[in-house]
Amino acid sequence: MIGTIITILIAVGIVFFIWYMLKNVTTLIINSIVGIITLIVVSQFGILGMETFKVTWASVIICAIGGLPGAILLILFNAVGIAV
Repeated sequence: MIGTIITILIAVGIVFFIWYMLKNVTTLIINSIVGIITLIVVSQFGILGMETFKVTWASVIICAIGGLPGAILLILFNAVGIAV
């Protein structure tokens, strides 16, 4: 009887852990997509002085990892004159 209760508690704990991890992964994926879209839109329309900005693999990786804050960081770098 005790073994069954412990098994059920462990299973419930595993389900909550998987749910928590999937929730965080979904948030990370959405943030990355928003960052990449922001970078592309800002660079294509020349908003915020981004006329000379070229989307490179490094900038896409920064946006994929950093999301929207990564895109804002790249915009600030471009405004200061630092090329990535």
